Amino acid sequence: MIFKGKTLEGFITFWLSFFAVLFLALLFLLMWQFNLWAWNIALVSALTALIYIVAIVRFRNRIISSFQRALLHLEAVHQEDYKQYAKAVFPDGVVGKFHHQLRDFSLDLSEKKQRYDQHAFLVYQLIDQLETPVLVFNNKEQLSYANGAFSQLYTGQPWQMFRHASPQLLGLVRQESGWQLKNEQEKQQWQISHSVFIDAGVAHQLLVFTNIGFALRSSQVKAWQQMIKVMGHEIRNSLTPISTIAEGLSERATSERDKNALALISDRCVHLQSFINRYASLSRKINLVYQDISVARLAARVQGLFSDQKPETVFNVQSIWADQTILEQVLINLVKNAWEAGAHKVILEFSEDNSQSIIKVIDDGHGFTNLENLFVPLFSTKQDGQGIGLSFCRNIIEQHRGSISLVNNCTKGVTVTLTLPLKTDK
Repeated sequence: MIFKGKTLEGFITFWLSFFAVLFLALLFLLMWQFNLWAWNIALVSALTALIYIVAIVRFRNRIISSFQRALLHLEAVHQEDYKQYAKAVFPDGVVGKFHHQLRDFSLDLSEKKQRYDQHAFLVYQLIDQLETPVLVFNNKEQLSYANGAFSQLYTGQPWQMFRHASPQLLGLVRQESGWQLKNEQEKQQWQISHSVFIDAGVAHQLLVFTNIGFALRSSQVKAWQQMIKVMGHEIRNSLTPISTIAEGLSERATSERDKNALALISDRCVHLQSFINRYASLSRKINLVYQDISVARLAARVQGLFSDQKPETVFNVQSIWADQTILEQVLINLVKNAWEAGAHKVILEFSEDNSQSIIKVIDDGHGFTNLENLFVPLFSTKQDGQGIGLSFCRNIIEQHRGSISLVNNCTKGVTVTLTLPLKTDK
């Protein structure tokens, strides 16, 4: 008879029972040969069978307990608990060697887990320091993590408010070409890179947002700078001799009319030279001197520069972290633009959210018919405008790592919104 069981318990029980029955049979025959009484044979056989049963159970349990302890150890490893070790029933021999290797395996996994946790912590720390938005979705496509730059996408709100939110709720849609934002304007501004990584045995999706709008503007600015550089060089080469000749002829002229004409030529040369110099410095890098600016004092200084019409101020914050001199110039330009646009009322509104300071310049002027070209150098909606003001403002705000936007109000006028990062310890 061959045992075909599939368990170790059954194998041990079968063969021990087989040999016990065989021994009892031989013992019974032996006692029968000695002509012992039947009750003596029955008593001896019963006692022997009982002893065999107890021995079989204890032997079986001792063998199986060794494997059960190993199973408990493996279960602890599966739960990533590497502090629990199973004490071997047989400390020497094959079983002892098995438990020793199992313990070494547990220690090795523990060290690897610690290194992995350290690497994961560093990666998340690095992600959190990035100035570009990074979103992480778990295997259920729920938002599980995002860095501080998340507020750039969702109006200054912290990502914790959207924890476990679906991509659809966040305005994201997956297409054949990859992830995209549903909003057309945002789609043109942000490019999304997508990758998949494994964390704690679970697949996660990593979305990295790149502000291509800023990159495109940088390319445009470089193109304008190159064009202005070439034009400025040629114009200066022409203006210098013209101005010199005009001044020389003015000294020799006898007619008052000729002197006035030559003086006008000289004056226009100086004006044109100044005009070119202003454009040449339009996108120049500025060394910003950051400081805590008192909002009340800043508002008072801007108001003091307008004698006839003063902007109203509304603020619920005490300070802003920026370059005071440069920021004042930006606000002066914006308020001046509002008055020149026919506004009767201008409001300076200062506030902040969890990640940025917000300044709004709200007017009731005639607004803009074309918002697309407002930040293009040389473009102006005013008859005598030079197209410098708004380009200068955007350059300054972006050097503060902030943003500027213009929208027409529902009734009339324009709202200009400036966002600036809050003060950090970095």
